[in-house]
Amino acid sequence: MLLAINANNTNVKFGVIDGDRIVGEWRQHTSAMRTADEHAVWLLQLMQIEGIDPKSVRQAIIASVVPQATFNLRRLCTRYFDTEPLVLGEPNVTYGIEIKGAGAGADRICNTVGAAVLFPATPMIVVDFGTATTFDVVDEAGAYCGGVIAPGINLSIEALVSATALLPRIVVEKPAKVIGQTTVACMHSGVFWGYVGLIEGIVARIRAEFGRPMKVISTGGLAPVFDGATNVIEQIVPDITVRGLIEIYHRSSAA
Repeated sequence: MLLAINANNTNVKFGVIDGDRIVGEWRQHTSAMRTADEHAVWLLQLMQIEGIDPKSVRQAIIASVVPQATFNLRRLCTRYFDTEPLVLGEPNVTYGIEIKGAGAGADRICNTVGAAVLFPATPMIVVDFGTATTFDVVDEAGAYCGGVIAPGINLSIEALVSATALLPRIVVEKPAKVIGQTTVACMHSGVFWGYVGLIEGIVARIRAEFGRPMKVISTGGLAPVFDGATNVIEQIVPDITVRGLIEIYHRSSAA
């Protein structure tokens, strides 16, 4: 089985894959200080709870946008699973897609590959609600064409709270009305509908610049919060990043 690790700025996501089937998924808060041993204590127990034998894991792949965390994640694989992981960005990794431009993060490449595998020959926008809200543009050939990076919704809330004396910290949820009649209701409306406006506005501008119809899908931890709030997002695909990681592993192994 394959251990797929996706280290983002907020969470590290671990998935165990049997063939092309995801048999276990877990999240851990990202910390560059967490050692391989600490990862192992947590992960091995969760695998055993799910009835997954750690000895059945024979391969591993890592996508990381947190370089300080990568060393210990690699050490986790070599010490506790006796396998040298593929690490995105290293010479022995084959993406199998054209990457137009420079600086695309590992998570965005995974999203692009996953989108192209799940929806072949379809121009797409992948909206990823993570620490940042990203918009990745994928063409008919499955190439990464660039995109947009906006502040993530929780990051925006933290900035609003830290820069004001009286505004409280809130959770993201869809408000009953646009016009709020309390401070908290006004904040809910501004955060939620402000992000809906951001999504719709950026998607419209990307489509106009791209010049032809595009399918819009979303992923990330907060994607379900916006389900049904806007008709520009056609489908939520929670596991698109890990699907991309699986495909990259297969392409790299076959190269």
